[in-house]
Amino acid sequence: MSNRQVIQNRPTHGGNLVWAAELADCPPSCILDFSASINPLGPPDTAIAAIQAHLDAIKAYPNPAYQHLRDALAEFHDIDSDWILPGNGAAELLTWIGQDLSKLDATVLMRPGFGDYLRALNAFGARVATCSLDVETLFDQQGDNSDLHVQPIPSLDSVLSTAESCAQPSSQAGLLINNPHNPTGLLWTAEAIATCCKSFSQVVVDEAFMDFLPPETQQSLISRIADFPHLVILRSLTKFYSLPGLRIGYAIAHPDTLRRWQRWRDPWPVNALAEAAAIAVLRDRPFQHQTLDWLQKARSQLFQGLAALPQLRPYAGSANFLLVRSHVSVLKLQEYLLKKHRILIRDCLSFDGLGDRYFRAAVRTEAENLALIEGLTEYLSLS
Repeated sequence: MSNRQVIQNRPTHGGNLVWAAELADCPPSCILDFSASINPLGPPDTAIAAIQAHLDAIKAYPNPAYQHLRDALAEFHDIDSDWILPGNGAAELLTWIGQDLSKLDATVLMRPGFGDYLRALNAFGARVATCSLDVETLFDQQGDNSDLHVQPIPSLDSVLSTAESCAQPSSQAGLLINNPHNPTGLLWTAEAIATCCKSFSQVVVDEAFMDFLPPETQQSLISRIADFPHLVILRSLTKFYSLPGLRIGYAIAHPDTLRRWQRWRDPWPVNALAEAAAIAVLRDRPFQHQTLDWLQKARSQLFQGLAALPQLRPYAGSANFLLVRSHVSVLKLQEYLLKKHRILIRDCLSFDGLGDRYFRAAVRTEAENLALIEGLTEYLSLS
């Protein structure tokens, strides 16, 4: 396949190392991946040990109730296990969310936003209303937080306004939002989203990156799930614990909602090894503390390095990635980094409203962050 064909077949998700390796003319294992926001410290040894200890489990079907995993998640979040449904990654659960939301008059999505939400909604013909975020203004209001002590945004007024304009007063609207937001890393307060729960018929909050915040700064609504029967919270174990190949996520919602989804789905969506690894990592407190200690220092290092390059503007976000505004074409920059340094960054073409002047970079180890900064410096000096 020619380079032109490879570029035209650009993936819409991060982490596509096969595509990147074709462009870089190297094995996928040689790619330094900044495109997928995965914890570079994992997978934890506890996950590997659990998989090895449960290899015999592949001889039998998993228990479709996944009670052991649900109990572990219930203990982790201090909620009842009946409010938890494990899934084959958050993507599988998004499918059933899309079917639910398709029954409403409209569903509000943020723009820019994660593209898989549209996939789930379009699969069932859901009506979509977009709420455009003024990324530059939102970050300007926060200032250049070089210390990355980002304050959560206390209001979602623009979302509420969109809900009012997209439907008649008697109609029903849904909201699908992620917090922290992808790809900006912006964080809304739990109270701001709780306010939305009072205005929408169904609210889905994707908290896939919430684990990367210290517990005292998290803005999760899990502790209030019983207050809002129409609220669904999505969580992922793949990013924080570096287990994307196992496909493991879960939903927290009213038991009636979860029982309905259970009737729609395949009987065994989570494989036995993924279940064993998930139970193990939920109890791995040392790895959780190690990750939070690493992230604070490494994210600051990456932010400072990007901010020192005059053609780039990184935005201070709350997750384990940074959105970056570029004065040069990101597609050309991405191609250069792959061919010259075997480094993959996430272009933002699939994030509606951003385009060829933005990229997203995951926070990796300090040495890997430095390699990215050096590659960017080299290219920008030639531009």
